Amino acid sequence: MQIPAVQMAQRPWVVGVTGASGTPYAATLLRAMLAAGERVELVVSKAARLTILDETGISLRDAHWQADVAEWIGADVDGIRYWSPGNMAAGPASGSYPTKGMVVIPATTSSVAGIATGTSKDLLQRAADVTLKERRPLVMVVRETPLRTPILEHLAALSREGAVIMPASPAFYAGARDVQQLVDQLVGRVLDICQVPHELYLRWSGELGGARRRLQGPDLALTAEG
Repeated sequence: MQIPAVQMAQRPWVVGVTGASGTPYAATLLRAMLAAGERVELVVSKAARLTILDETGISLRDAHWQADVAEWIGADVDGIRYWSPGNMAAGPASGSYPTKGMVVIPATTSSVAGIATGTSKDLLQRAADVTLKERRPLVMVVRETPLRTPILEHLAALSREGAVIMPASPAFYAGARDVQQLVDQLVGRVLDICQVPHELYLRWSGELGGARRRLQGPDLALTAEG
């Protein structure tokens, strides 16, 4: 039975944040989803809290998550529902809990392994497992390099099940002038996969140096040599 469009629009996205370096990716994704009017179910692993503290100086506490998450992402948290990673009775732990899908950003190799093998050691991995078994979109933004053979095999297994594997490797054709613009480009590609509208980066137009000219003016245009 097809789900009515209105009912589908009301479903949230699950966003899982693991302990890999790259918390700006997660913060940018959350801001962009909220700006697009999406609802978010947020799960931040225990290891991710240490990474957020290390990369931003912000402590994320269950009892004060609204204030802490708002400070972290620099935006109002209306539209976010927060779940503790140890809460295995949470909504996203069940296939009957309606969601649009899930993004794990950034994804550690340990989370990749846990999701691929179905160990579900915490709510984040269980929610991803549920997403796969219910045939909903799962996007894995892997942030690790180099990659060992077992992890490549786990990623291949997830891909065969329908997950989209998106290494955190931003492109430079969009004319980025700072780190945040590189983050925006990568997150924009994630949002494209999720079909969430955004204006985070300039898309490829088929014109060499087109994005740089639009961002920096004609004086800094690239010259193609051949």
